Amino acid sequence: MNSARYYLCTDNKHNGVQCFLCPHECKIDIGQKGLCQVRYNKEGKLKLLNYGQVTAASLDPIEKKPLKKYYPGQKVFSLGTFGCNFSCDFCQNWKISQGEKPESNYLSPEEAVIKAQELVQYGNIGIAYTYSEPLMWFEYVLDTAKLAKEAGLKNILVTNGYINQEPLRELVPYLDAVNLDIKSFTEGFYQKVCGGRLSPVLSNARIFAENCHLEITTLLIPDLNDSVEEIEKLTTFIAEIDKNIPLHLTRYFPNYELQKPSTSLDILYKAKEIADKYLAEVYLGNI
Repeated sequence: MNSARYYLCTDNKHNGVQCFLCPHECKIDIGQKGLCQVRYNKEGKLKLLNYGQVTAASLDPIEKKPLKKYYPGQKVFSLGTFGCNFSCDFCQNWKISQGEKPESNYLSPEEAVIKAQELVQYGNIGIAYTYSEPLMWFEYVLDTAKLAKEAGLKNILVTNGYINQEPLRELVPYLDAVNLDIKSFTEGFYQKVCGGRLSPVLSNARIFAENCHLEITTLLIPDLNDSVEEIEKLTTFIAEIDKNIPLHLTRYFPNYELQKPSTSLDILYKAKEIADKYLAEVYLGNI
């Protein structure tokens, strides 16, 4: 079982630890897991339950990440694990991101890079860390991304962006492109629906934009994050960073624990109309 990084021992008598990978900063008693369900206190040391454990692997069109303005028409070897530091009611990958450990197969960083190189002949440009939350796969992503970079492959991260800045700044030099999921532009939504906070995600958006190609996705959910006011706040924030950052506004469908009706096309078209006032690249998805 591989060791985690970014944690401290907090209680020598009871072998407690505190994780500092993400803003939750979980205090984890011996024999327990953090909120992400993959960082485990084993005898006073923080261990990883998901290092190298792959639940999904596929050669995907890069547009599926979604990335619209980064090597369009190419493909990327996409890997996912289990675990997530959010608990979104509408999660579309809940079978691998939430709850019990799903079936997985071990793939070392070296094997992942070799496989990605073999797929170059089929249009592959690199490795995408995706499906569940890859930042909760931090140690594996970092190890693999370093090797991939050395091999001339691209590294792509599809993420909720909920990570502390110290580990993020260690990882970001090895990233080439990021799709950041900004789930809403209100703290209330993040706290109630996702179990997190908005402010760290916005701070990290700026770090991503400074260091690699960035595109942003927001899933529009009826009556929760689709108001005119909220869309204007989201798009003006992105424009303040760079109006040329592509924004993907995608359609919600009922899933997991949220069974609201699907987002209407009228709402999506109206949202795009608003976003177009501030941003140069706005795309609709899941329509």
